[in-house]
Amino acid sequence: MQLNSVDQKCLDALAAALPEAALRDVAPRYLEEPRGRWHGQAGVLMAPASAREVSQVIQIANTQRVPVIPYSGGTGLVGGQVSPAGPLPILLSLERMTAVRGLYPEENVMVVEAGAILSDVHDAAAAAERLFPLSIASKGSARIGGLLATNAGGVNVLRYGNARDLCLGIEAVLPNGDLWNGLKRLRKDNTGYDLRNLLIGSEGTLGVITAATLTLVPRPASEGTALMVVDSPTAALALLALAKDHVGEGVSAFELIHGQGLAFLSEALPDLRQPFNTQPEWCVLIDLGMARGLDPASALERIFEEASEAGLVSDGVIAQSEGQRQSFWELREQIPEANRRIGSISSHDISVPLGMVPEFIEKAAGVIGALGHFRINCFGHLGDGNLHYNIFPKHGESRADYAHLSDDIKRAVHDLVHEMGGSVSAEHGIGRLKVDDLERYGDPTKLEAMRAIKAALDPAGIMNPGAVLRASV
Repeated sequence: MQLNSVDQKCLDALAAALPEAALRDVAPRYLEEPRGRWHGQAGVLMAPASAREVSQVIQIANTQRVPVIPYSGGTGLVGGQVSPAGPLPILLSLERMTAVRGLYPEENVMVVEAGAILSDVHDAAAAAERLFPLSIASKGSARIGGLLATNAGGVNVLRYGNARDLCLGIEAVLPNGDLWNGLKRLRKDNTGYDLRNLLIGSEGTLGVITAATLTLVPRPASEGTALMVVDSPTAALALLALAKDHVGEGVSAFELIHGQGLAFLSEALPDLRQPFNTQPEWCVLIDLGMARGLDPASALERIFEEASEAGLVSDGVIAQSEGQRQSFWELREQIPEANRRIGSISSHDISVPLGMVPEFIEKAAGVIGALGHFRINCFGHLGDGNLHYNIFPKHGESRADYAHLSDDIKRAVHDLVHEMGGSVSAEHGIGRLKVDDLERYGDPTKLEAMRAIKAALDPAGIMNPGAVLRASV
């Protein structure tokens, strides 16, 4: 069905239905995305203050067949938050919906509105001596609605799971404007189709999440972090197994870092202090969260000693203070910023079966080497098999010099991932960037089912058209 641009009739309807404060100017930041691949457009920016107001916006959009682009924190890396072409859409931001509606420490549950910033949710949980364990580098700007809409991952997936695993219920507005209240605080609710999990990860194409019931966990009594040098990804995997043997679920995060990433930090962020005098080829960042009476520093020492005897590690530093622990994490979290400043030719958020990670890294280097001489920065969440495999120009050259090879590089990496039974989108989502990839690598039966669900819930196609599934013409 043909969609229409925001026009005066649409603006008049929105102005009549919503308070003046809900209509906002479209500042440039709403039309940008972090990697600069697209510049968005919008006919109007709406910032409703309640789920009822969101419902009114969607009802008007559905009636007038105007596209709606849900906008959360703007941190997505696959273009799901921008509309670069087509009819001028309503840009819908939930930035005014930030309330904590309920906090139940005894249940390990928090109910928050979708516009709540992740770091604020962390603070609210901490005030109740609880932890909301979802953590990503953009926690200071990413919002809960977008994190759920993309089923965000992050550094703690190994222990706590993705965003989907940390959500008990949601409130959402469906494409016809109906408001669904699914904010139950139940661990068990076996009453038919799981609409919650359908909307989580749908990237705003099936509705707008307006609030969520989140799962909290007890705060670890003590935490410890170490950087350990390994000679290969194979050794890193063996170290992960050893660490789990020692502390089980006490391993909160296990991050693989390549020497190229550390070199990029030195190049792009020279003021950031690094713990090793000589940059290793491979190292891992291990984070432990322990129960009362257990000492993570001692556990890390035992892990290092046993790993050293087994020839898995050759050097290491255990954080001796919370400040040093945070400095280790800052190294890991600043790698994406260093990557951005260097400028990648092609970036990949991929996953393969955990045991195949070393094989993938070895084969991918050969595949990329056959296309030319590049710098490869491979890093990521080794504990769950999710790697960020990014290709950069040689030192002194720019990404523009290799623009003609970017599609070939992406295809080569993704073909290898698919061949190894992996995923070409591990945690960032599909957005607009990977629509072609989903069609190329996705299971045909699943794709048909997805299209049928989209057609059933959003027959007019107003919700984030062009994201995840190709917009019908």
